[in-house]
Amino acid sequence: MKKIAKIFIFLCVMSFAVSKANAQISISIQIAPPALPVYVQPACPTDGYMWVPGYWAYDDNDGYYWVPGVWVAAPQPGYLWTPAYWGYEGGYYGFHAGYWGLHVGFYGGINYGYGYGGYGYGGGRWEGGNFRYNTAVVNVNTTVVHNTYVDNTVVNNTYVNNHTSFNGPGGVTAQPRPEEQAAMREQHIQPTAQQVSHQQSASTDRNQFASVNNGHPAAAAMNKVGGRPFDAQGHVSATSTLGHSNASANRNPATNNANHPAANVNNPATNTNKPAPNVNNPAANANKPPTTVNRPATNVNRPATNVNRPARQPRPQQHNKQPRPQPPKKQG
Repeated sequence: MKKIAKIFIFLCVMSFAVSKANAQISISIQIAPPALPVYVQPACPTDGYMWVPGYWAYDDNDGYYWVPGVWVAAPQPGYLWTPAYWGYEGGYYGFHAGYWGLHVGFYGGINYGYGYGGYGYGGGRWEGGNFRYNTAVVNVNTTVVHNTYVDNTVVNNTYVNNHTSFNGPGGVTAQPRPEEQAAMREQHIQPTAQQVSHQQSASTDRNQFASVNNGHPAAAAMNKVGGRPFDAQGHVSATSTLGHSNASANRNPATNNANHPAANVNNPATNTNKPAPNVNNPAANANKPPTTVNRPATNVNRPATNVNRPARQPRPQQHNKQPRPQPPKKQG
């Protein structure tokens, strides 16, 4: 009983200490998260979307699962995303949830790449009510997104070699900077409903769990919540159930027969519901008097030329002509 009481008191003290240090810790476990997978960032789908890097979340029953990096809409102009991260302290790994704020706070010094090099964010900035993207570090389709600039000073070349996913002994040993501490005390906005839905969807796909994928999730990133899942090489994932799981059917809706209105079975212009030229079309169907059925035949009801018509009389023969008068014979 004394041993149990000591453990209970220790946990209470740890819980109080953790809450004082950072109230955002929501999970504490003794198993370290896997290394960060390296993946290709999909292109930003539209103006105003912010990049939320992928991270390892934890399920009490099945362990760590990967929540794909994704482009999401900011809750309001001017707000930036501070990524979630794992920290290690007192023998436990604690999960620090991400949040929205006017400035980027501390995210454990974790190098997530694509503007999140461990400190702040170099992938873009707000100018008035518009967000401008730094194409030196983020993937932007400039035919869709026009608010861009190039700043190579924020490029971090250590991303490929640094896969550490937690802060603390054995991981990254960064400490919050004064400006990050100030940002942590600012008013924050919690993850949006789309972000919560995104994580929940990831938790339902077995291919996202480290116990199944050995640190290589089927969907490493997505172009938007509910959009296309991409593998680490940037190809549409064929094994993920997230978003458009049928990649071939959704890759190009403009040419897909299953989803393209111009060629499917529901298109009145080409389908079986279009009046057929010889079935339901009044202009040419069976209700139009056919040319060979109900049209009076030329040899049935038409008076025959040789039945009721008076027969031609035979022309008088030459021998029926009246004899010419003969001169009277002379008398004796």
